[in-house]
Amino acid sequence: MYPGLFDGIDRCRNVGDFRVLAKRRLPSPIFHYIDGAAEDETSYRRNTEAFSTCDLVPSVLTGVEKVDMSVSVMGCKLAMPVFCSPTALQRLFHYDGERAVARAAEKFGTLFAVSSLGTVSIEEIGHAISSPKMFQLYFHKDRGLTWSMVERCKAAKFDSITLTVDSITGGNRERDLMTGFTSPPKLTLRSLMSFAMRPSWTFNYLFREKFSLPQLEGHVSEGTNMAISIGEYFTKMLDPSMNWSDAEEVRKRWGGHFCLKGIMSVADAKRAVDIGANAIMISNHAGRQLDGSRAPFDQIAEIADAVGGQIEIICDGGIRRGTHVLKAMSAGATACSGGHLYLYALAAGGQAGVEKALGNLRTEIERDMRLMGITRLDQLSRENLRYR
Repeated sequence: MYPGLFDGIDRCRNVGDFRVLAKRRLPSPIFHYIDGAAEDETSYRRNTEAFSTCDLVPSVLTGVEKVDMSVSVMGCKLAMPVFCSPTALQRLFHYDGERAVARAAEKFGTLFAVSSLGTVSIEEIGHAISSPKMFQLYFHKDRGLTWSMVERCKAAKFDSITLTVDSITGGNRERDLMTGFTSPPKLTLRSLMSFAMRPSWTFNYLFREKFSLPQLEGHVSEGTNMAISIGEYFTKMLDPSMNWSDAEEVRKRWGGHFCLKGIMSVADAKRAVDIGANAIMISNHAGRQLDGSRAPFDQIAEIADAVGGQIEIICDGGIRRGTHVLKAMSAGATACSGGHLYLYALAAGGQAGVEKALGNLRTEIERDMRLMGITRLDQLSRENLRYR
């Protein structure tokens, strides 16, 4: 099913290994779109580096023959405390795109989130998997588009919607400007050689299913029929006037489990509780929006102190290891999510790659729970942490 890929994937033990394979397989503009962030990419690097600012303190002789790593997120029980955060344009990274990630997430009993800028439709994902499904909503200037996506999620029986609140204008993604990345990709003198040197990717892009953004069809042509960078799309199409009343209206129209993605402050976390959100994703958009913003991990403790027990707290960003998950949950997170942790693997080998990446992470979490001396994740607390 994945000819020529298994040997490389089998040797991938961590996110960094998958990144190396992804770089080999993707044309330069596509790879750097995944790999890059805003401006100096300080926040992007900091998202992972933040976990090294504290240490875990294990317990011993506790009897850990069996461990339970399940968590509950927005009414859904997940078999592991990490889920696949929503990311755009997945069929640019592998021709199966969201289909591959959804099937892998279902196999591991975790949640899969679909982006407004996804390349597989809400309806197809709704029918394809029975495991928990989240939709990530961008609040467009075109209200007809915004509300149509909410209604389509209702019809497809999605479990939750998360409204992204940190993208009312595009971040300064200088790597994309350097490589000329757009959606859909366009050939330039600068990128021609890179596409030519990746004939497998180029063949799949040209001769398999036509690239599209089905959530947007019938409303806008940008991104599908009209090439545009993601930063330009955010600036041109998303509504910079979005406010708390708009967020509350989304929640009311949706009527189900509701999350805000991009919350970074205690004050905003309290407002999320006030409008009736069920969860928040502490996130800086993988450092792709405001460079110099805090890392999500650094914000968990103070937000948990303010609203813990009133709302679920998801640490989104920087997760690379099982120990990162345990540190985030010790600080007060309900669960964790991430994009890079599976996107490199998707590019490296489609569904098989994502399954290997999720399997690696699950194995690490199970091993690390035993080494921490815990049998359940709710046994973690800040007593397990010591900050440097």
